Amino acid sequence: MNDLRTTAAATGPEHAETERLRQALAEAAYSITPSPPPLAAVERWGRRIRRRRRAAVLGAGCGLLLVPLAVVVLRGTEPGAARATSPAAPASVSPSPSASSTAPAPTPRVVAPGEHVTAAPGFELWLTAEGKHWTTPSSPEPQFRGVVDGNIDRNTPGVSVQGESEDGRGYLSGLYYGGKGTASSVEVETADGTVRGKLIELPGNPGWGVWYAIADLTSGEDPFHLDTRVTVHDTEGGVYARSGPR
Repeated sequence: MNDLRTTAAATGPEHAETERLRQALAEAAYSITPSPPPLAAVERWGRRIRRRRRAAVLGAGCGLLLVPLAVVVLRGTEPGAARATSPAAPASVSPSPSASSTAPAPTPRVVAPGEHVTAAPGFELWLTAEGKHWTTPSSPEPQFRGVVDGNIDRNTPGVSVQGESEDGRGYLSGLYYGGKGTASSVEVETADGTVRGKLIELPGNPGWGVWYAIADLTSGEDPFHLDTRVTVHDTEGGVYARSGPR
């Protein structure tokens, strides 16, 4: 106290008041006992911060890993991309159906009136409502066989035969008519074997048509040998019309 008075006397009343406040504050501070620091709480808080940081780092790492996977998946879904899947079981392949034995039978070629059909060079045929017209290499002038002049009976099945030979080949043709059903094919029996020919008709199912064939005459026999026979079959495999021995 003497010091305060001495200091107050030396420095003035204001300075002495300041010193008294300082000493009072110092004494109050010395009388306060500080509480122990909350070390456990600080440690828990620090651990929480570290866990959050690790979780954030792991989340970022997983996100980086998922990006390539997502790219792979997206690429796999693009058109034409190879799929990483297990191979599928091979699909069963049905054998291609073979030609059916019940395929429709052939029918005559339908030609327009006056339409020329070339069977071989110089051997041409054409049909009109009056009958059959044709030429052969040895007879280039048109020949004619009528169907409306009374020479044939179209109500009775029959086959006519006309033909010429030249250079070892026979040019054979004729009319067929009067059969039941639909004509399909023709066979010509010659001294050199059986020859298959073709059929032509006018449109509208006229009830008659023309057959023609070319025969190689290796034996030198006349194509109109007595053994020559022409058979026109129908679409059911039966006989539509047949010529008798000549």
